[in-house]
Amino acid sequence: MRIGVFSDSYRPYTSGVVTSICTFKEELSKMGHETFIFAPSYQNYHDDEDNVFRCFSVPSPSNRDFAVPIPLSPRVNTIVKNLDLDIIHVHSPFILGPMGAGFSKKLNVPLVFTYHTLYDQYVHYVPMAQELARDLAIKYCSYFSNRCDLVITPTTDIKEMIQRYGISSPIEVIPTGVETDRFKRGDPNWIRQHFAIPADKKICLFVGRLSKEKNLEFLIQAFQKVKQQYDNACLVIIATGPLEKQLKKMVINLDMVLNEDVFFAGFLSFENLVDAYCGADLFTFASVTETQGIVLVEAMAAGLPVVAVKATGSQEMVEDGRQGILVNDDQDMMADQIVRLLRDDELRRNFAVQAVQRAADLSSRAMARKLERQYILLIEERQNAHRHMFFGSKSG
Repeated sequence: MRIGVFSDSYRPYTSGVVTSICTFKEELSKMGHETFIFAPSYQNYHDDEDNVFRCFSVPSPSNRDFAVPIPLSPRVNTIVKNLDLDIIHVHSPFILGPMGAGFSKKLNVPLVFTYHTLYDQYVHYVPMAQELARDLAIKYCSYFSNRCDLVITPTTDIKEMIQRYGISSPIEVIPTGVETDRFKRGDPNWIRQHFAIPADKKICLFVGRLSKEKNLEFLIQAFQKVKQQYDNACLVIIATGPLEKQLKKMVINLDMVLNEDVFFAGFLSFENLVDAYCGADLFTFASVTETQGIVLVEAMAAGLPVVAVKATGSQEMVEDGRQGILVNDDQDMMADQIVRLLRDDELRRNFAVQAVQRAADLSSRAMARKLERQYILLIEERQNAHRHMFFGSKSG
């Protein structure tokens, strides 16, 4: 198959959407399929991978790391026309998503949309009329989804939610998988050596972005409560994002010490990220806006027990009481359960074993097989409809 992917973000930007695209592209390539990426350009970044086509873009005014594509490129029209695509898969209902939808119609090939993001949960980026913006986001995403031949959601929770929005297109649940074998080869000593963390100090880990929707203020405040009960622990935050200065200031205002109690590790290469997962004792996660939370699966693949706020996404990835503990949106409860696991080595080990097993069920190869099957069904359905229309008109 020749698959056209349209996304409003891609490498070098880091996000769950980008991780999903890269993971599926790699697995589909191993299975003999070709994926062609259409994405924004980024300043001072040059691709070292094939089949990536960039649209001119400008930096986002609210997040300078994010690029906003300008979908006005005659060159893209020519490229798409010559690729002989079998299917188009879009990863956003905005900007390049509609561009991909337009090509789907022109080429008469199926259109797939992955509903990665609860866009109505991101209206805090809108300076005014947030309730109106929330309603418009839901209505527009529903309209776009209903243009598609298939909508993919990472969890059943999200499927049920968007069905309530009025989306009538077929919906399949296909989480983004993780290449689990890569998480068995990490160096468990790297994180302690790199950040000079004592061997007896327990490490709580967070991986994500330093942005409002990740609920990091909640996590840091909960960790301060952890320190009051269990002093010999630290929180390592592997992330970049617009709230870095604000969050560092919060740590200091809460009488915790940067690079002793809380570490801001910034961006790490994937190899070192795996090392960090493998060297931590516990994964902590407070986001309540995730559609999946790929980092939860990555953490479990490395054998990390999880303490997370119970929310859409996390409660389907992590089974409460098996791979970790899910808590209500309550800082004291979060802190208590973190402390419980830090103190109970046997419980952590039991959760770790089940975490690895859970991640194996969500392997990238297994999820890519599910996606491949949906692609094939859509292509066959389109071809059958075309033959029926052609021969039906002949017989008439």
